Amino acid sequence: MDRKNIDKIARTDEDRLLLARLWDKINTGMQKNRLSSGGFLSPREQEMARFLFGNTEGLQFWGGYENAQRKCLVFLPDYLYEIPEDDPILCLRATFYKDDHPSHRDFLGALMGFGIDRSCVGDICVDNGVCDFFVTKEVAEHLLREFREVGRTKVKLEILPLSAFSPPEERTEEISDTLPSLRLDSVVSSGFRISRSRAVEYIAAGRAAIDGLPCEKADRPVSEGMTVSVRGLGKIRLKEVGNRSRKDRIFVKIEKFV
Repeated sequence: MDRKNIDKIARTDEDRLLLARLWDKINTGMQKNRLSSGGFLSPREQEMARFLFGNTEGLQFWGGYENAQRKCLVFLPDYLYEIPEDDPILCLRATFYKDDHPSHRDFLGALMGFGIDRSCVGDICVDNGVCDFFVTKEVAEHLLREFREVGRTKVKLEILPLSAFSPPEERTEEISDTLPSLRLDSVVSSGFRISRSRAVEYIAAGRAAIDGLPCEKADRPVSEGMTVSVRGLGKIRLKEVGNRSRKDRIFVKIEKFV
């Protein structure tokens, strides 16, 4: 655990600033032996934090529920046995008219437009007539008092106990195809119905990730069960890899999250 490693881990100035802020918050908590945390981190940012802090005792990632994608790094002092229900993360439930259909993007855009920093917002889970989303404790009160609209949709906010949260079932469509190989560009091309060259452009631009970890190599192999996300396109999972066809192509089934 060495602050000097920030320069070795960070790839951009934004990475460097994020890690420096995270280091300061966590280190202060450790020195004073009090609960402390940074903001919500993407899977890529979580990986950088793991490299920075290593296996330091008392640290854990927490996003409000077991399989959260975005998580905070939390230092738990020795007098606490578990992370409290209301600190540092709260779940807010927004209810709205069921005939309205605001999306994940609509909620995220409304929160950003409301002046909430992205690091203060965790997973956003939208279902029929309800959206449960996770925020840091520091912004929850402001949202509860003032947040009333998502686009043209009126919403009502309340605190939902973390123990009462149940993630909505993910909706997918299945794509059956044959691929020349299990390279990342082939899987992206098939799963999102775009050309191979376009898939390569997305990957080279740093917009693709495999199981949450960024990947800029188009020839990176994808294995059965892996999840691939591409910013601007969505998320897919290589559900099943079958045998080869007579033309030596690989039968696959891909789940696209909708």
